[in-house]
Amino acid sequence: MKGMKGSLPVSIDMHTHWEPEAYQEALERLSRGKRDGSPDPRSFDLDKRRKWMDEHGVKMHVLTLSGMMPWHWVPPDVGASLARIINDANIEAHTAFPDRFVGSIEVSIRDPELALAELNRVAGKPGMRTVHLPTSFEGKDFLFEERYAPFLARCDELGYPLLFHPLDWDENIYGGGEQSRLATPVAKTANIHNTLGFPFEYANLATKFIITGTLDKYPKLDIVWPHMGRIFPYISGRIARGLWMKGFKLKHPFRDYVRRFHYDTLTFYPETMVFLINLVGADRVVIGTDNFATMDVEWPNAMVEQMDLPAEDRDRILWGNAARLLRL
Repeated sequence: MKGMKGSLPVSIDMHTHWEPEAYQEALERLSRGKRDGSPDPRSFDLDKRRKWMDEHGVKMHVLTLSGMMPWHWVPPDVGASLARIINDANIEAHTAFPDRFVGSIEVSIRDPELALAELNRVAGKPGMRTVHLPTSFEGKDFLFEERYAPFLARCDELGYPLLFHPLDWDENIYGGGEQSRLATPVAKTANIHNTLGFPFEYANLATKFIITGTLDKYPKLDIVWPHMGRIFPYISGRIARGLWMKGFKLKHPFRDYVRRFHYDTLTFYPETMVFLINLVGADRVVIGTDNFATMDVEWPNAMVEQMDLPAEDRDRILWGNAARLLRL
């Protein structure tokens, strides 16, 4: 079966998570021995991770934290120290295995000045190719505040794509956490804070990048949505219609902005993948797995390899688009 064991490692996975040991140890000290991270050794053991990658057809991982990012619960200065630990570990991982790992810059995002300082510290260092950010924290669409403009301008100048991921923890759940209609006991059991809450958050953030003029202000800024952009691509026509009905003026057609983004392949029905490719083009889609997490996929390349795609489009999705974004 294509995409399964025996495939040559060819893909570049732009939605992967890890927790380097130095970072885990720092968190343990902060939480007095409590560890909230993944128990899976592949989340920090690069030898075990590379073995898994070889067996599953993956050439390269872009290393980021998971939704357990700590930026909302640690003081900004402590967050800056943690970001330094993670970014140095990313550089070490790339230096040890330059053809297997690149790093995404983590920043203490509650304080935009500290975030910018860390971005500048590691910009241009070996293997640092993207910036990893939470979609929001505590219900705040923080990136559209004026105080974050220098940070976004620097990302635009550097040409580093932004990789987004929702924050776990109740206070960050879209719709208000415990106060949300998503917070009923049966809803929690059914995991809909993840399967419904996070998708609406992506749609909210993507739309605000457009209507605030942020994409126009930073014309070189690339944004990669994990989880296939969740519901955003599928309701984009409705959003466009709503703006038109209200006379809301955009610099470009709304559909052009939808294609301005990149989207990963983390879906579970091939029909939705077909829809996305038809909407935005094969040149805007990259591999993403959410690896070693509850909602990940076991065989990263399988769906793309089993689709009836032209070879050029298949290769773009498996590795070509990511290589372009990462400037490999």
